[in-house]
Amino acid sequence: MSTSSKSPSATPTASSKPAMSGPNSATAAAKQTPSKMHRRSRTGCFTCRLRRKKCDEGKSQCKACNHLGLKCEYKRPMWWSNNEQRRSHKEYIKNVIKRTKLNEKSAHAHALPLGTNTPPSLCHSSITADTFIEDHRARTRDGSMDSHFSLDAFNPQMLPQDLFAMPPLNAPFPQYSQFSPYEVDVKTETQMFINDIPTRRDSTISTFSTFQAPQSAPGLENWVQQESYFEHRQESFTEEPVDFNVFQFAHPASPHQSIIQVDECDQHLLNHFIEHVIRLIFPILAVNQHGSAPADVILPALESNKCYLHCCLSISALHLKSTQGITSEQIDQDIIRHKFAAISEMCEALNRDTLHSQTLEATLGMIFFHCSVGRPDDCLPDVPWHSHFQAATCLINKLDLPLQLATGGTTPPPFNMTVASWIDILGATMLCRAPIFADTYREKNVAGSAIGLAELMGCDDRIMFLISEIACLDALKADGMDTVQLCTHIKTLGDHITLTEVGAQAVGNAISATGAVRPKQLRANMTAVFRIAARIYLCSLVPGFDRATPNITALVASLADAMAYIPSGADGFDRSLVWPLLVAGAVSLPGSTFRGMFAERVVAMREAGEFGSFGRVREVLKAVWAANDEGAQWVHWREVMRVRGWDFLLL
Repeated sequence: MSTSSKSPSATPTASSKPAMSGPNSATAAAKQTPSKMHRRSRTGCFTCRLRRKKCDEGKSQCKACNHLGLKCEYKRPMWWSNNEQRRSHKEYIKNVIKRTKLNEKSAHAHALPLGTNTPPSLCHSSITADTFIEDHRARTRDGSMDSHFSLDAFNPQMLPQDLFAMPPLNAPFPQYSQFSPYEVDVKTETQMFINDIPTRRDSTISTFSTFQAPQSAPGLENWVQQESYFEHRQESFTEEPVDFNVFQFAHPASPHQSIIQVDECDQHLLNHFIEHVIRLIFPILAVNQHGSAPADVILPALESNKCYLHCCLSISALHLKSTQGITSEQIDQDIIRHKFAAISEMCEALNRDTLHSQTLEATLGMIFFHCSVGRPDDCLPDVPWHSHFQAATCLINKLDLPLQLATGGTTPPPFNMTVASWIDILGATMLCRAPIFADTYREKNVAGSAIGLAELMGCDDRIMFLISEIACLDALKADGMDTVQLCTHIKTLGDHITLTEVGAQAVGNAISATGAVRPKQLRANMTAVFRIAARIYLCSLVPGFDRATPNITALVASLADAMAYIPSGADGFDRSLVWPLLVAGAVSLPGSTFRGMFAERVVAMREAGEFGSFGRVREVLKAVWAANDEGAQWVHWREVMRVRGWDFLLL
């Protein structure tokens, strides 16, 4: 069976199907059954998974559970599927560990001195960014950058040059590659039929992990010793457990194995998507809730949503082309074929006014997944992201998702609405228009409630809501808003940004001594970067804006300094900070610390920095710098993109 390579429709509302050739009439033609993909976890015992610790998967009992006196469970326990029971069981495990530690302390009253391999106490370390900032703010709050944001009295001399007390960019970080708490084996089975008689069966297994193992992981005995030491001493970096009940996912939890059906010719695309693409999607969610992205979002949708499956297969083919340099006609046909199939399914569902939730899920996938793959010079026909989002907006309203957010109370926000909000807010800054659901974000901000943006993308919800307000002001300015009104609103929003600093966690090392990411510290660091970028975006609306003024150069330098606390490299989180890098980079001056920082991080990412939104923002900044460094008049990055014909969504 073959599929013609028609281009996708120019709009997401046209109803059409890809042309398919008829079946082979030969008697001995091969009839292929769809491939079935079985998902099974191979992640160690459920006790270690709950504790987010590395497990050696020892028989009968793993060493960690045996050492701490915990019940080691390899079979999925009843409490695993219930968030409340999971939290209760975690508290029970904590109590068991505490009793074990007390017993050990009693049995070893005369303990030996700590060995040379024992980690030193972080409570008595030298002054860090965390301690410096709190002390500095207590003594010089009146001179902080945020508390003096004003059109009339923004004195650059009052800015502390060492606001974040950042180390040099080349300062060594601890190894930050995470341990692998969640792996998935995918078994693909295909069978060939001739004249309806089974003749040959093939089976392949591929594995992917949500996190990659550290390059030089310590031995298990050393790891258990470190874990015992840290838990006993309760070091200052220990964080509260991350809440697992953040989102209302589109697919209910199910204990059965996922069976994903694909044609044999697409088997390699599905394998590649699961092994190499999933890890690029929702990286912050993967840190906050281990395994949630594949287990709760992606794999269930691949199993039950045909439109979503076509979207992912198209993205997989695009990723293959981007990363492996495949330029064959076949790979282009695969990209277009599945993209067209996905759009056709979406259009049919819209015309039938059915399957709203599944269609929204696939539509958001068409928008967001493309931000993770593809090169800036993609030339294949495509539907603009904002056209897809128009269809998504219609579906969101049909499902009453904004109303669910506004009246949610303690109910977790719908996951797809949170994804849509992320696209809506930052996408609005791309188009110089107000976010479509700006009123909803304003109500949530006034009420002081969140919609899960911090858990999904790493930036505090309040900052994202303020970026929504700034985007609204940006659109009003473009429509000719009165200058006095504009300046009044800029001053007000600047004060609101300053208020988000009150009680905010200071920036600090996001990597623990064992090499694992500290989710809450990473979130605080990313929020700090977004906060500075939001202020730069707001300052750019000031009439007569000049990027060379001291306050702007200080803001750009502060953002560059804050980036030192974001793990870099191919497994880092630069891809999650594309928008702040765009906003700050576009107003950076030649020779600034920002440009040096950006160049170093690009090198650290290697080929991973050449595709997706990060690869696109590199090209945008190159073009912006080329236009502004030699010219007398500053050109906005949106104008540079318009002239180049770039219709990017830079998330």
